[in-house]
Amino acid sequence: MNEKAKKLFYRGVHYFNIKDYYEAHEYFEEMWIDYKLEDRLFIQALIQLSVAYFHISNSNKNGALGLFKKSLNKLNKYLDTSQLIININDVIKSAEISYKSVIEIDDINSFDWSLAPRLEIKNEK
Repeated sequence: MNEKAKKLFYRGVHYFNIKDYYEAHEYFEEMWIDYKLEDRLFIQALIQLSVAYFHISNSNKNGALGLFKKSLNKLNKYLDTSQLIININDVIKSAEISYKSVIEIDDINSFDWSLAPRLEIKNEK
């Protein structure tokens, strides 16, 4: 990943972690559109995950459910993948718990935001 793409990724991670999911999605999407990345599917999964949480904040339960499902289908391809730059197994587990929670709650506004994952960047070699 070149330096400009890496900078966009780090910004996306930052905004995701402060729960500004719309802004996170913007940075990940810019990477996805503007750069020929080795693993576009992974970035697309992060875009979809960001938008899933954004839909929760907009009280759009159906939108959140649809994007969790799309994102998890992609993220699960990376389960136990050690070469990724983030804590993928933790992210997948938290996203799955969030997805199940959204399915089960009647009022989307009662979503427990502590269920949302934190993206942790592993030390690069």
